[in-house]
Amino acid sequence: MKISLGCVPFYWPADTLKTFYQDISSLPVDIVYLGESVCSKRRELSTAEWIELGQEIARSGKQAVLSSLALIEARSELTTLKRLCDNGEMMVEANDMAAAEMMHERGLPFVAGNGINIYNASTLRVLHRQGMVRWLFPVELSAQCLADILRDAQDMGFANQVETEVLSYGHLGLAYSARCFTARAHLLPKDRCKFICKDYPEGLPLTTQEDQELFTLNGIQVMSGEICNLLPEAQAMHDMGVDIMRITPTTMDMADVINGFRDALDGKTTAMKQAANAFSNGYWYGKPGMDHVQTPASLDV
Repeated sequence: MKISLGCVPFYWPADTLKTFYQDISSLPVDIVYLGESVCSKRRELSTAEWIELGQEIARSGKQAVLSSLALIEARSELTTLKRLCDNGEMMVEANDMAAAEMMHERGLPFVAGNGINIYNASTLRVLHRQGMVRWLFPVELSAQCLADILRDAQDMGFANQVETEVLSYGHLGLAYSARCFTARAHLLPKDRCKFICKDYPEGLPLTTQEDQELFTLNGIQVMSGEICNLLPEAQAMHDMGVDIMRITPTTMDMADVINGFRDALDGKTTAMKQAANAFSNGYWYGKPGMDHVQTPASLDV
């Protein structure tokens, strides 16, 4: 299976982003997603700079994919989206249907990202006919749901024409809103947020009264409180037809994470795989997402 690196979901300074992607160029990841997918006010890098970064990533032998916003609310955001779709070199990850439609109008292939919910093979087939060549499995569904979708796609005769990608490491993107949760936590209106997200390079933790990490607030996005790690499920994913395991960047040492995944997929035992029970994985087993399932469940795949 391949390893992909999702776009950075948090608000990192330009220098941090550039250094991060320079380091990624030498790591064993096959696909790199770049761009701002959460908030259009985060303009550390311009569209042209994201495209230039993508070109550098491509020169290192990896596939670079430009990610679109998940929530488009203004004409200026549509203009930026058109520039992404017209970049002429790299595929686009559509995180809303406006991006999918623009790519379809241009006759270009695209990836259906986290902002597009695909819950059955019929939806998968509709988007495939529109030009989708890869889809990201919704994080809140179970392994059994994925097995059912892929089996149905096989029966419909198009399963081998679409790549399946599963978010396998990182905070899970759960929801988007027109309201900025991080600004609200500081009693700031969204249009005068003072870019407060910069103070939280891995989001603002939201805990329960018992100090349990419940959610992570990331501007207009709500993410899981804990990091999810599905590395121990790599063989099960391979057996059911998953093509790509996606890693979402965090402030942790991503070299260790990526190398750990690569070693595991190459058949090597790693400390990260052995310690996977320290992470959440409930959704994969049809349980609450924050659950830690210690023993692999039996799946009819």
